[in-house]
Amino acid sequence: MDDSRIAVRLRDQMVRFSGELSHGLCKPARRFVAEAVYGIQARQSVMLSEIGRALNEAIRLKKTENRLSNELGRSGLGGHLTENLLRMASIRVRKDTLLVLDPSDIIKPYARSMEHMTRVRDGSTGRLGNGYSTLQVIGAELNDVKVTPLYHHLYSHVAPGFESENTEILKCVREISGHTEGRGIWVVDRGGDRRKLYRPLLDMGLRFIIRLIGTRHVICGGRRVLARELAERCPMLYLDRVVKEDDGKERVYRIGYGYRRVRLPGRREKLTMVVVRGFGEAPMMLLTNVEVKRSRRSCQFILDSYLRRWQIEDTIRCMKQSYGLENVRVLSYCRLQNLMVLALCAMYFAAVYLGDRARVRILAHRALTAGRRLFGIPDFRYYALTDGIKRLLEALRRPFVARLVLDPSPLQPNLFDP
Repeated sequence: MDDSRIAVRLRDQMVRFSGELSHGLCKPARRFVAEAVYGIQARQSVMLSEIGRALNEAIRLKKTENRLSNELGRSGLGGHLTENLLRMASIRVRKDTLLVLDPSDIIKPYARSMEHMTRVRDGSTGRLGNGYSTLQVIGAELNDVKVTPLYHHLYSHVAPGFESENTEILKCVREISGHTEGRGIWVVDRGGDRRKLYRPLLDMGLRFIIRLIGTRHVICGGRRVLARELAERCPMLYLDRVVKEDDGKERVYRIGYGYRRVRLPGRREKLTMVVVRGFGEAPMMLLTNVEVKRSRRSCQFILDSYLRRWQIEDTIRCMKQSYGLENVRVLSYCRLQNLMVLALCAMYFAAVYLGDRARVRILAHRALTAGRRLFGIPDFRYYALTDGIKRLLEALRRPFVARLVLDPSPLQPNLFDP
């Protein structure tokens, strides 16, 4: 099968996916969702001008941009798409699926007129800059390279109605957990070491693995003690070797790890603090309510689950770089939020939808081949996949027409691969 026929089938699958995703919206909105997902994939860009060029309409590009901008400003669009995406993806979340929550940012150093823009900390440089905060959740299995993009929300600390970052995180947790019926294990870095997060997570009966910053007090053996002091006295029961890749270079860590049974002050739930030495001068402390038995395998599961988060960062970086999220140009807050959700949907199509259906897996394989990349570790397949999709769609010269089913059947979630 030649590339042009593959590209046509790929486009048709994209339209089908967009139809399921936009179920319940009016016809103009559903058409826009299909055009946006297609344009983001075809041009690897969230700029409306680039999406308009991908559509190749027989009218002035400015007219296409205006129409796309009007539809992008539709109130409630992002929330509706997020709801439908979670319904589609929820069956992929099993009991021990890792739900990696990552607060991030979109930096716009030269923007002046973007609505509710504020000062945020650039995760790449550690410096303050103009932009927006974002919140992303990626689902992943411990021993599987496949990932499931679940959530992507942009917010501003100066926007009307904003309460706090904790409120945004808990809203995300409740929304996802409502669809997954509490399945999964939440994995959060040191930013999640907050009392205002522990209490709701425990009250909702959700499992978690959160890295401690060390200044929190815990109860161990009936005594209140600082987590950092407890970690210093924790015996290392097991030794291991971990290889981490940074900027294409492998670095080998020889580590030791053990654990302590603890509780949080004022709470009765039994927790475990897994202590790891070898990644730096200070020990790494992981607080979890996942059952930890006295065995290497049990402790190693907690450690490996957290280390899987390092790999997921590549997927999050892939979405920002492949679709040029920091090159977004829309000015209104509503359009910014809706566009971030559409980028999430585009990533879900590339990372999940193409591989879920047996008859279209060949499309994913051809897209990877078209990407013309050499990559050593599985996580970089998504860079190659998005590049390949763009290369294939570039061969299509006809105007994009979204032939959506007017009365689709209720959403049916895709079955994940065994």
